[in-house]
Amino acid sequence: MDLVVNVTENWGIGNQNELLVAISADLKRFRQLTTGRTVILGRKTLDTFPGGRPLKNRRNLILSANPAYTVEGAEVVHSIEELKAAISPDEPVSVIGGASVYELLLPYCSEARVTKTLLTVPADRFFPDLDAMPNWHITEASEVLEENGIRFQYVDYQNDSPLPL
Repeated sequence: MDLVVNVTENWGIGNQNELLVAISADLKRFRQLTTGRTVILGRKTLDTFPGGRPLKNRRNLILSANPAYTVEGAEVVHSIEELKAAISPDEPVSVIGGASVYELLLPYCSEARVTKTLLTVPADRFFPDLDAMPNWHITEASEVLEENGIRFQYVDYQNDSPLPL
């Protein structure tokens, strides 16, 4: 299992239930990394998608504590145990947010595909600082790119000791 995230310099990922930045090259990369895979996300992240609809060409697993919550075109699970039961061992899976889902599933991820947006903006949701975690290390980093005056870099991390899911 891997994860895909866009963070700012202070590892911010959201503010008032909105993404912090939209970079078209990053959104294209996100589609390439997740299409044809199972994606795991929370209800609030789903709400940020166009029309609040699940992503096309992906199996959408929504993690929600609300037992009555349902979503057309997606499967809802309510615990990590249900999530484990819903995923086959050889299934390609990407965790795509939000903050509480990342925090819950980060120990199970073997890789992180991080877009580091080189700016700091107000944020109320953050991703754990992988650079400060001893079991995570950088495996690849792109050159610094720029789009519409926003500088960013793709950085891939590997977890040396992921937990089995």
